[in-house]
Amino acid sequence: MPDAFWTDAENHLIRYGMRFTPEIIDRAAGSYVYTEGGRRILDFTSGQMSAILGHSHPEIVATVQTAAAKLDHLFSGMLSRPVVDLARRLADTLPAPLERVQLLSTGGESNEAAVRLAKLVTGKFEVVSFSRSWHGMTGAAASATYSAGRRGYGPATPGNIVIPTPDPYRPDFRTADGELDWRRQLDAAFDLVDAQSVGSLAACLIEPILSSGGLVVPPSGYLPALQAKCRERGMLLILDEAQTGLCRTGDWYAFQDEGVVPDILTLSKTLGAGLPLSAVVTSAEIEQEAHDRGYLFLTTHVSDPLVAAVGLTVLDVLQRDGLDQVATKNGAFLRAGLDRLQEKHDVIGDVRGRGLFQGIELVTDRETKQGNDELGARVTQRCLELGLHMNIVQLPGLGGVFRIAPPLTASEAELEEGLAILDTALTEVR
Repeated sequence: MPDAFWTDAENHLIRYGMRFTPEIIDRAAGSYVYTEGGRRILDFTSGQMSAILGHSHPEIVATVQTAAAKLDHLFSGMLSRPVVDLARRLADTLPAPLERVQLLSTGGESNEAAVRLAKLVTGKFEVVSFSRSWHGMTGAAASATYSAGRRGYGPATPGNIVIPTPDPYRPDFRTADGELDWRRQLDAAFDLVDAQSVGSLAACLIEPILSSGGLVVPPSGYLPALQAKCRERGMLLILDEAQTGLCRTGDWYAFQDEGVVPDILTLSKTLGAGLPLSAVVTSAEIEQEAHDRGYLFLTTHVSDPLVAAVGLTVLDVLQRDGLDQVATKNGAFLRAGLDRLQEKHDVIGDVRGRGLFQGIELVTDRETKQGNDELGARVTQRCLELGLHMNIVQLPGLGGVFRIAPPLTASEAELEEGLAILDTALTEVR
């Protein structure tokens, strides 16, 4: 019974940082989740920004059934064909010199491994990240996360340094015409990095498009300039593409839009299309140096064959169906619809993003850009009542920023349905 369900949830679950959606989800298929009460809810977040092929994709289901029956889990020192095949296939999707892969389970785990690699290879320990970053909740990943979760847990890992987020909508350094002066901001940021550093700068860990920090797209030219700052200091550039990797933005990887190649790339969420699979990818040179120095990052589920088989199926579907091009086309369709909503609703201060990774920011006044957490919460609630699940940034002062990331398999009709529900919710709440 529903009443017993919520009583059991209240009595037995540890609450871990967000309010639970007040619906009991019974099943999911394609772009929708279905409640026990029979309601159908359009999922504009792909689960936890992960299910890029939609829920219960038939080829993923078939792979899980076959793999679980044949080869599910092994001793961490044993290898299977799905693991080696996925490493090779991933390398084939990436520019040189990214060709060595370690398969893990979660995004936090992959970032943990990436930072560990960088520290070992450089012989240094300082890590630079954005002020609104999110890289995970494990030790080194949490220490490089500044958008939330820092208070009350004691000291962070020594050597973590923060730089300002390059937010074009809310510029801190301005040009004469009021735009973000990102070059001056970046210079000032690394002046502060140099002032704080004890001479042990190992890496810069960032998202090429910040997600939990408010769906922030750094301005064109920023990433190459940031990479140059790293090169000047002997730092490795680590890009966390948990949410942007594998066709979500219209490119296979978001970094391709700026023509940079990271020293280390981390993937998760989208790689398993909702199942727990992540990867660290780097060059043969870095891998060799790490190996020579005794690199150790051993987990219970490193190189698990079942999820590696799922990853192979994800790549098969992405490549066969040209979902990078689909994300570009449907992303333009979604963006046009969001732009129309912005013209209609003066509470939409900004629309931003790439491909099928879009964001809107609600404000009380477009001139002052005053945020409105309460309005965002009310719109989220009304959307859910109308049959649309929207993900609002759960951070004070950013509660009016929606992250919109439907499955890459979503149809134009489903995107139009979501836009219509959002339109109605905005109208009614206002």
